[in-house]
Amino acid sequence: MSDASNAPRDITEDPDHAIVMSDGTRLSARLWRPEDDSEQVPAILEFLPYRKRDGTCARDALTHPYFARHGYACARVDMRGNGDSEGIMEDEYSQQELDDAVEVIRHLAAQPWCNGNVGMMGISWGGFNSLQVAAMTPPELKAIITLCSTVDRFADDIHYKGGNLLNENLGWGATMWSYSSRAPDPALRENWREMWLERLEAEPFLPSLWLRHQRRDSYWEHGSVCESYDTIKAKVLAVGGWGDSYKNTVPQIVKNIPGSKGIVGPWVHKYPHFAVPEPRIGFLQEALRWWDRWLKGIDTGVEDDPDYRAYVMDGVRPATWYTDRPGRWVTQDGAVAGRETMHEEPVMNRNFWLGDGVLSTDIDVADTTVQSPAHTGADAGEYCAIWLGPEMPGDQRRDDGLSATWTSSPLDSDMDILGAPAIEMMLRSDAPQAQIAVRLCHVHPDGASTRITYGVLNLSHRDSASDPSAMPVGEDQFVTLALDHVGYQVPKGHRLRVSISTAYWPLMWPTPTAAAVHIHRAQLGVPLHEARAEDGSVAFPPPAAAEPWEVEELRPETHVRRQDTDMVTGTTTLVIEDDFGKWRDSDHGLINGSVARERWSIHPDDPLSARGTCHWTDEIERGDIRLRTETYSEMWSDGTTFYLTAKVEAYENDTLIFDKSVEDSIARDHL
Repeated sequence: MSDASNAPRDITEDPDHAIVMSDGTRLSARLWRPEDDSEQVPAILEFLPYRKRDGTCARDALTHPYFARHGYACARVDMRGNGDSEGIMEDEYSQQELDDAVEVIRHLAAQPWCNGNVGMMGISWGGFNSLQVAAMTPPELKAIITLCSTVDRFADDIHYKGGNLLNENLGWGATMWSYSSRAPDPALRENWREMWLERLEAEPFLPSLWLRHQRRDSYWEHGSVCESYDTIKAKVLAVGGWGDSYKNTVPQIVKNIPGSKGIVGPWVHKYPHFAVPEPRIGFLQEALRWWDRWLKGIDTGVEDDPDYRAYVMDGVRPATWYTDRPGRWVTQDGAVAGRETMHEEPVMNRNFWLGDGVLSTDIDVADTTVQSPAHTGADAGEYCAIWLGPEMPGDQRRDDGLSATWTSSPLDSDMDILGAPAIEMMLRSDAPQAQIAVRLCHVHPDGASTRITYGVLNLSHRDSASDPSAMPVGEDQFVTLALDHVGYQVPKGHRLRVSISTAYWPLMWPTPTAAAVHIHRAQLGVPLHEARAEDGSVAFPPPAAAEPWEVEELRPETHVRRQDTDMVTGTTTLVIEDDFGKWRDSDHGLINGSVARERWSIHPDDPLSARGTCHWTDEIERGDIRLRTETYSEMWSDGTTFYLTAKVEAYENDTLIFDKSVEDSIARDHL
C-alpha cells in the first residue's frame, strides 16, 4: 500500500480555480489541498500548456494529490491560450508566460489557506519555466524542483544542438501546433466556441519563429538561466535521466547554483517514480523532503545530501528499448559534476588518441577523411525518448559502417565513465558548410556496438554560436566538442570506439552539400569516476504515488516505428505513427483522443532531398458536442532556403468551422 493511501489528511479538489491576471485574463487551475483549513499550508505550482483537464491527467493524478495529503496546496495551472484558460499564447517561455507565473505565485501565496511560501515544479516545459521564474526572484518562491529541463535554450534544447538544426524543431513545433489548437472543455466555459475560434485565429506556427533564429542571439538568451545563474535564489533540486535528451542540465546546475542538489537516473523523459528504464525511485518522498525543508522549515537533512547523485549504468548489449538497466548509484561534488572540457580539473581523466583506425593512449595521427551518406544516423533513436516504442539507439554497427571509426584494445579493467567526454580535433573541410557527429560506443566481444553518448557540431559554430563563420575550404581548423554527460561502465575485456560521421539523420537537418572532412589529429578525454566512501550511502525509498487516473478506454494505444527504403528510388524514410488512444474520464466524462503521424525521408546521395511531414488529429467530446482538429506541417530546403507549410482545420460535429494555412521561406544562416 502506498504512502498516499495512509496519508494523514483528507483533501478537496477544485477543477476550475480562477486566477485572474492583471490584464483581466482568467487562468484556470486544478487545485488540490487539505480539507481542513485550520492550518495554513505552502503551495506548489505546476504551470503548463498541456491541458489539465485531459492532457496531463495521468501524471497529475499520481503526483499532486500525494503532496496535498501531506499538507500542501497543489495548483496545476493551464497557461493562457491553452486548455481552459483564456487569452492567447505567443511562444514558449515568453515574457508574458513568465510574468503570468509570477502573478499566479502571488495569488497562491495570498490565499487564506496558504502560509505565504510557494514552490514550483515541473518536467520539461514545467522544468524550464520553474528555472526561468526562479531567475526572476519572486519573494514568495522559496524552492523549485526542475526535471528534464535545460539551462541553455540554444545549445541544449529541441531546436538546435551544437549549432545544428534538430528535426525536433519541426516535430515539436507541429506537436504544439496541434496541442494549442484544441478547444476548452465546454462543461467549464460557456463561451468555449468563441475562445476556441479566437485561439485558432491567433495561434502562431512556432517552427517558423524558431527557425528565424539560427544563431545564439538575444531570443535564445531569454530564458537561458546559464546567462545569470546568480539570479536564482530559490533552492533548486534538479532531476534528469540518461535516457532523456536533457542529460547535461543537472550537472551544470549543481556546479553553478550554490546549494542546489542533483539526481540523474537511467530514465527517459518521465517522472522517476513511474519512469523507465528501472530502477525507479521514491521521487515523491525525495520531493517531499525538499518541500518540507524549504517551504515548512522542517529539518529533513536535505542540505547534507550529496551534491550530485548519479546512476552509473552497467554496459549492456544494444537495444532499442530497455525495461531496466542494472548499475549502481554514485556521488560527486558539485564542482566536479558539470565538467565539460578535457582540461577542467579536478577530475580523473583517461585520454585516447585517434590513430590509424585505432584508439590508443599513445600519441598518434588520424589522417582520415570521412564523407558520410545523408542517411547516416538511422540507429540514433529518438532525440527525446518518452516511452512510446523502440526509441533508444540500437546496434550502432550500421552507422559505424557509414562513419570513420577508431577502436581501442580490450580494456584491462572495468571503466566507469561519469561526466562529459570531450574531443579535440584538427580538421579541414572541402566545403564551407559541414557538420560532424561524434559517437562514443561500447564494442562487445562479438562486435555489437552500444552507443554510450554522443555530440554534434556545426563546424561554422566552431568558434562562436552567436557569430558563426564558414569553414575556410581546405584549411586546418582546431575544434573542440563536449559530448553529452553520461554514467556508464564499460566492462573489462570490452572495447571503446569513437565513430565520426558528417551526417546524422533523422536527428538533425543535413548541410546543403555532402562535405568531406579530413581529420588530421584528434584526442578524446574520457572522465572517470573514482569510487568515494559516500557512494555506498546513496539509497532511495521505493516509488510511491497517489491513486491512478480513472478512465474508460474507448480505443487502445498503438505505436509504430518503421524504417522504409524505396528500392527503386533509394529514398529512406522513418515512419512514426502514434495513436494515443481514446479515453473517457470516469469522473467528469470528457472524452479525448489523438493520433500523431510523422515521416522523415532522405536520399543517401542528396542532402537536399530531406523532407519532414507531420499530421496530428486531436478530438474531444462532451455530450453531443464533438470537436476535432487536423493539423499538418511540412519542411524541406534547397541550398539557400528553408521552406515550411502548415495548416489547421477545426471541425464541430464533423462540420468544418475554421481553417488556416501558413507558408514561409527562411534563409539558411550557416546551416
